[in-house]
Amino acid sequence: MKTNSGMSDEKMRKVAMTAGIIYLVTFVSVPTLSLYSPIHQHEYTVTGGDPAIALGVLLEVIVAFGGIGTAIALYPVLKRQNNELAIGLITSRVVEAGTIIAGTATLLTAVTLLQSDADPGIHATGRGLVVMYDKIFLMGQSLMPGVNDILLGVLLYQSRLVPGALSLLGIVGGVMLFAGDIAVWFGLLEQREALASASAIGVALFEFSLGIVLVVKGFNSNHRLRTA
Repeated sequence: MKTNSGMSDEKMRKVAMTAGIIYLVTFVSVPTLSLYSPIHQHEYTVTGGDPAIALGVLLEVIVAFGGIGTAIALYPVLKRQNNELAIGLITSRVVEAGTIIAGTATLLTAVTLLQSDADPGIHATGRGLVVMYDKIFLMGQSLMPGVNDILLGVLLYQSRLVPGALSLLGIVGGVMLFAGDIAVWFGLLEQREALASASAIGVALFEFSLGIVLVVKGFNSNHRLRTA
């Protein structure tokens, strides 16, 4: 049976399930907050590689490709609402993934330079790379999810694919995160302070809730997707 979107119920359910699962997978990076904690300490040194950093990098790479996967998975449905915004969502996810990969490469390089027997000058360069990672993180895993969720929230709200309150949470959460990042850029907040971190709560809650809704319930049957 086809819905008013021109897609079968089975196809719509499959798209929702796939996107929902990938959204939930992207939360595997949450442990990086603690895994990366030691490297931000000024006295941090390491002999050889650091397994905790290596694990964190692996989790970030999973998130990078998972983010692209969510946009691609949703594209067959979202393009029926607004093809340009749906493509924009994929593009912003690709930009986010690119910054994540760049950040992880910077972090791995920093670990190599922060050897316990490294020359003081090389060690200082390693500290600089840790700072660079934080700035790349600000542009990638912080700013871009805000952009992503504003685009997705608008598409979901217009199409009524999920409850309106959830769509609005995505839009509001994206704006909150964007505002928090701007405050950090202009020195009004420190990147790692609690208030700056709190600006990401809306986005995290939206994406986790969206993943649950898509897996458990799927799309609303009374959505307003265009047929062409």
